[in-house]
Amino acid sequence: MCGRYSFTSPLEAMRRTFPIEGSPNLQPRYNIAPTQTAPVLRRHPDGRLLCHEIRWGLIPSWSRDMTGAARMINARAETVDEKPAFRAAFGRRRCLIPADGFYEWEKLPDGTKQPWRIVIGDGQPFAFAGLWERWAHPEEGNIDTYTIITTEAAATISSIHHRMPVILQDTDHRNWLDPEADAPALKALLQPNAGARGYRVSSRVGNVRNDDAALFDEVDA
Repeated sequence: MCGRYSFTSPLEAMRRTFPIEGSPNLQPRYNIAPTQTAPVLRRHPDGRLLCHEIRWGLIPSWSRDMTGAARMINARAETVDEKPAFRAAFGRRRCLIPADGFYEWEKLPDGTKQPWRIVIGDGQPFAFAGLWERWAHPEEGNIDTYTIITTEAAATISSIHHRMPVILQDTDHRNWLDPEADAPALKALLQPNAGARGYRVSSRVGNVRNDDAALFDEVDA
């Protein structure tokens, strides 16, 4: 699964990976957690790539309330086109979720858990494959939410955890957002990223109130 991640890249670095329109005022985020808002990239009908900050934890359009959002932070690649909560979004509301790392917890023999930070290459920005939905709140109006698609872990990090978020190849961003793409072509993109590597970080990352650069520091085993 993916329950925490980061996105700290400056706007110009982000533009080298994502051809976004406008100049969003994005602050460094070292510890993005479920139910918080974070940047999501969506394709406008005219083809432009737009950045909006929306809530992590998908609420299907048919939901009666928001109570299930915290349980829908991830969607499994294997069944994302079948599950009622994700099926419609997979067909029509796919998005890119910019990140530069994510956290996973390794279960140790003594029962404790060691957090790891997982990055691609030298820590350059990348995109998770995501889905978004719009839910009509009875008092607050429309609320947009998103989920991150997960798959089996790459061999490079499978000893840490058996699942990982889908990290799309840069060349596949356009294909993932293509409104004309069919389900088999889209599901073929949902593969483990072999460029993933990890290193141990402080248990401070487990507290959502900690959101600072020290969370990226490597610690001894």
